[in-house]
This record gives sequence, structure tokens and C-alpha cells, in this order.
Amino acid sequence: MATLPTIFVLNGPNLNMLGVREPEIYGSTTLDEICDTLDDQARKLGVEVDMRQSNHEGHLIDWLQEANATGAKAVILNAGGFTHTSVAIRDAVSAIAVPVIEVHLSNPQARENFRHQSLISAVAKGTVAGFGALGYQLALDAAARL
Repeated sequence: MATLPTIFVLNGPNLNMLGVREPEIYGSTTLDEICDTLDDQARKLGVEVDMRQSNHEGHLIDWLQEANATGAKAVILNAGGFTHTSVAIRDAVSAIAVPVIEVHLSNPQARENFRHQSLISAVAKGTVAGFGALGYQLALDAAARL
């Protein structure tokens, strides 16, 4: 039996707190609920999702490199606060051949000034922002079509 194309869904710091951390900004949906929704959607799209979360920058970099080494179809990346600070994650995205779709639950442009700049956007295939948990579904649909 042939294996399905894999799309990595990588989540950065504090995203394990979804559903309880500032629900007025990030919504009440938990990361586990997002994962369940994406698993259902992935089956319909004929892809597999490999969902991961870490509060550690190096883990995200390792996983980006793993996605490339294993021939993943795409990466959906919500780097959380690292979006605005991590040159290392930006360089990892830039270094891999796998297309990366950046996701943000909130709209960074409508928030504090320090959130207005993404170091990742310039090297990502595209960005989905401001649609809450739905943003992951939009990104998965786009990733599956690449």
C-alpha cells in the first residue's frame, strides 16, 4: 500500500496553551481539537498530517529539517513568538526545499507593534493570519494543493 503524502504541522511556544491562554485573542479551541479537525480534513484530502508542538526553538528547526529530509509535501508553521525574533527558524525555512505555509491565529498587523514584522513571511510560500483555528484548515487545503 502506498503511503500518503505527509504535511508537517509545526507549532511553537505557548501553543500548547490554546483554549486557556487569552481566549479573546487566540480563541477557545485547543491544539488537540485543531489536530483532530486536521486529521479528519487530511483523510478527505488524501494526505497525512504530522502535528507537533514545542516551546523550544531547536526542536522546530530539527523538525523543519526532518520534513525536508523525509520528503514531506509541505510544512504548516505557526512559530508563535519566534515569528518575530528567530533568525534561526527563518534560516531553516529558507534552507529547505519543502514549501512552508506560515499560520497565525490572530492578525499580527492588528496587534502590538513588535508583532508586525515576521522574519518568516519573506521565505514562506504564503501566510494565513487572523482566522483563528480555521487558519490551519485553510493552510492544510492550500498545502494539499501544492
